[in-house]
Amino acid sequence: MKPKRTIYLETMGCQMNALDSELALAALGQQGYVLTPAIESADLVVLNTCSVRHHAEEKVYSRLGQLRTNQKRVDDQIVAVIGCMAERDGDGLLEKMPHVDILCGPSELNRLPGLVADVEATRERAIALSGRLRDSTTPQQTKIAHDDLESLDSDRSFGLSAHAAMPKVFGRHQAYVRITRGCNKFCTFCVVPYTRGPEQHRPPQQIVDEVRRLAANGIVEVTLLGQTVNHYHFDPSGPEDCSFAALLRKVHDEVPELPRLRFVTSYPRDFTDEALQVMAESPRICKYLHIPAQSGSNTVLKRMNRGYTVEEYMSLIERARALMPDLAIAGDMIVGFSGETEEDFQKSLDLLRFCKYKNCFIFKYSPRPGTHADNRMPDDIPEIEKKRRNNDMLALQAEISLAQHQRLLDSTSEVLVEGLSKAALKRQESEQERGSEWRETPNGEADADANGQAESGAMSKPENASGAMPTLQGGHAGAARDASDSNNGKENTVQLVGRTEHDRIVVFDGSRDLIGSFANVRIIGATPHTLHGEITEVTREAAKGAGVSLTVLGH
Repeated sequence: MKPKRTIYLETMGCQMNALDSELALAALGQQGYVLTPAIESADLVVLNTCSVRHHAEEKVYSRLGQLRTNQKRVDDQIVAVIGCMAERDGDGLLEKMPHVDILCGPSELNRLPGLVADVEATRERAIALSGRLRDSTTPQQTKIAHDDLESLDSDRSFGLSAHAAMPKVFGRHQAYVRITRGCNKFCTFCVVPYTRGPEQHRPPQQIVDEVRRLAANGIVEVTLLGQTVNHYHFDPSGPEDCSFAALLRKVHDEVPELPRLRFVTSYPRDFTDEALQVMAESPRICKYLHIPAQSGSNTVLKRMNRGYTVEEYMSLIERARALMPDLAIAGDMIVGFSGETEEDFQKSLDLLRFCKYKNCFIFKYSPRPGTHADNRMPDDIPEIEKKRRNNDMLALQAEISLAQHQRLLDSTSEVLVEGLSKAALKRQESEQERGSEWRETPNGEADADANGQAESGAMSKPENASGAMPTLQGGHAGAARDASDSNNGKENTVQLVGRTEHDRIVVFDGSRDLIGSFANVRIIGATPHTLHGEITEVTREAAKGAGVSLTVLGH
């Protein structure tokens, strides 16, 4: 029997990339590729890249450099760089990393299987880019038969096995569903409209059918995706005229078997009161909004071309909370944008205090080549000042997040059990490397990302002033040790991680069998990033879906 070909697939960046990786993996799986965690021995290496931040691109170059010098790398290995960085910096990639065989932009992702087949057959480089950021010297795009990008979504695999491949990004009982591609906003700092193209909205019934099939195959939480998800509006001149609010209600009402429905990421200017009303009236739509502000200064917002004022943003927050008092809100902020004064920065801190974000993704501004800001605005804030503002904002947000979490002590929330915590996964990997039998008991604090969100797998470590993790509040440390002692001898007890409907991350002890279940968890400890709890009851058993688990993706 011919041995199966192996693929190492690494995803960097946002939820959109996570979905693209899942769909690309399913398409390559139809060509006989199976996942491997070993990059050096994989027949095909696929790096799904992000260009939103300079740091994300540095990581790609680092990984490619490590691969080029790896003495264990197999002969005839194919290396593919896909996603936004391939589109934005294809020429630079090929010049610096000549061992890259395939470049494929996000709007050409349906071509990836054909590109791989071409390289397998000819060992000649294959390129599929939109050309939005490239000049006439761009190499000729490879032509293949399967040119319908929509088919990537409509032909996706629906069993749980399709999602088990990325547990560090999302649980296997959760799935993303794209409702719109691209972006028309052209914020001056953002490269996405160039790398992903203009907005294209999918037919509403196709979205409903996809969600229904996912629910039928064991998925219990779906997140609707779009760069500006709430700008969705399908063909106003056609027979299926459908706004975002109407789509939300349609998915909620027509797929009652789905326990949870979410959406990200929202654009402030496009959020209607009708959509807020649908959220408030729909019990299975999570009361959570990720709605980036980017700055608390009207002067900076105007230079960013965001299209709204701070006052308009604050009014939206007030209206949303009036309808949904328990609403959790996450934000995005950029510090050190071109021309940002200390007064501008202080206004951004004031906006954090007003919004009381559950968490906020905070970034130091880095110019993105090809954008309006890079071409026409000076990057005039010194790096040391950007770092100071970044740390000050992170510290303030940590205080806000901790205060919110402390108010939840001794309360009980229903949690979707997503899988093993990062701490448990790290210990499992360590024990497996030593070849010993693995057993997990709680070992304290969960890892947290840079911007106040633990266990999401989305961001990096915080750049805080002290470099130390915050102290646990609410007596968790002692409780965790007691739980650890009591669990010795329970072979199936591990540290699990789950998510509330408000997108709060909770770690607790329990059986692996609970993964995919909903459970009531009493909160016994808190940090700014993570809640710690203990299960009081299982409210719904794990959904049973088709398929078997796949190997974990490389990260």
